[in-house]
Amino acid sequence: MSGIIGKKIGMTSVFNAEGKSIGCTLIQAGPCVVTQVKTEDTDGYKAIQLGFDEKKEKATDKASAGHFKKAKTTPKRKLVEFKEFTKDLNLGDTIALADIFVEGDFLDAIGTSKGKGFQGVVKRHGFAGV
Repeated sequence: MSGIIGKKIGMTSVFNAEGKSIGCTLIQAGPCVVTQVKTEDTDGYKAIQLGFDEKKEKATDKASAGHFKKAKTTPKRKLVEFKEFTKDLNLGDTIALADIFVEGDFLDAIGTSKGKGFQGVVKRHGFAGV
């Protein structure tokens, strides 16, 4: 299973040939850096850990800083592990979107909401000033 990490930039709309507006989500996907290669010998399973989105070095703890230094990369904000990655990669390799996917491929996008709780209901129905 191949994959890449990204983040939502925003929303926009595009018009199709008939002039109908279609809503689109803009996602910045990659480039991702291989921060760890897990093998059956050392870890018991085969996987690749990817890092995405730069992070300040002063905001990184020493254990993570050593992890990134070993991969010869700057600290990353998000780390995700992909099992059974289709390409053979080495520590420190950079992966771009075009390296994995081609135009016309079907993708599964997985995301996590910010979880605003009760806030949305209060704003929507105007209970904040009561």
